[in-house]
Amino acid sequence: MELFLKLFLAHLLGDFTFQSKKWVVEKEEKKLTSGKLYLHILLHTLLAFLFIWDLSLWYIPLIIGVSHFFIDAGKLLFQTEKSKRLLFFIDQILHILVIFIISKLQGSLNFNLDILSSTQTLLVITAILFLTQPTSILIKTLISIYTPKTEMDKGDSLENAGKYIGMLERLLVFTFIATNHWEGVGFLIAAKSIFRFSDLTEAKDRKLTEYILIGTLLSFGIAIVISLLFIFLLK
Repeated sequence: MELFLKLFLAHLLGDFTFQSKKWVVEKEEKKLTSGKLYLHILLHTLLAFLFIWDLSLWYIPLIIGVSHFFIDAGKLLFQTEKSKRLLFFIDQILHILVIFIISKLQGSLNFNLDILSSTQTLLVITAILFLTQPTSILIKTLISIYTPKTEMDKGDSLENAGKYIGMLERLLVFTFIATNHWEGVGFLIAAKSIFRFSDLTEAKDRKLTEYILIGTLLSFGIAIVISLLFIFLLK
């Protein structure tokens, strides 16, 4: 585990902390002819060596550097404006996978799959999954009979933003309650109320205001119930 953490920290520093926006732009424009690409690879290799600091493991920084080059080169060659976000995540997953394999082969990473079958883990996974898409559909179904005829202008609103905000707030509520930090729930409700106040003021529609409040209270209510149920079952 120590080797994995060292290499992962070196990766975070090389890919995010020590890589400027100018480097990224130049790499995207010049691709394999960009000098910043090779400086970036050299930086990753040096960081891996510094964090390991063991000459007998000289081949690990070398593997990190070579694999990083091929992964980044592939991303630069195939990247388009439309696939940019997807390739970013694929790129990061591949880098972390290389670090994982190296650590596993070195015998410093013990990954036990038995944890996935424990009651506690299954409860956490079940609660998290239920509070995302299933709860969104449940709330939408419950308040569908109250859907106001006049809705707020969604022209400047992000697509599906409300759904994802609801998911995030429920997951945060679950985290706060599961870790016995109820004050976080109060802070979250207050913060959302402040941001929603201007929307409700602009709407000037009592039915719409009530509709949003019902949805918000249902969202928080379900999250609180599931969190309390999780704690009860855990005991």
